[in-house]
Amino acid sequence: MQLQNFATDEGFSPGAVATELKTTRAEIAGTLGLSRDALTRASRVVAPKTQMRLRQMLEILNRVEAELGSLLVAYAWFRSEPLPGFAGMTPCQLLRDGKAEMVHAYLDQVLDGGYA
Repeated sequence: MQLQNFATDEGFSPGAVATELKTTRAEIAGTLGLSRDALTRASRVVAPKTQMRLRQMLEILNRVEAELGSLLVAYAWFRSEPLPGFAGMTPCQLLRDGKAEMVHAYLDQVLDGGYA
């Protein structure tokens, strides 16, 4: 996945992300803990919170895509795989809680051959 494929002059494009993930903007908004309007109204799409969450999700998906075999599998993992040591929280739940850096720290350890 190339992050620049999702970038526009205004930031990351929710429409391009939804198309690539074969889903809807509304579902992505729910996954990220945003309102549906955050990914459909032009004024809300460019909001810092919206763009930050999209960027964080794309960064995490980009890191795990090669390990998991596809972007769609990476997205499923992001939404549903409870991470050990995080009280059963999934990567998307951690991201919603403002803890994307914890997901990155977990991935640093696991992808470098360590145990979670």
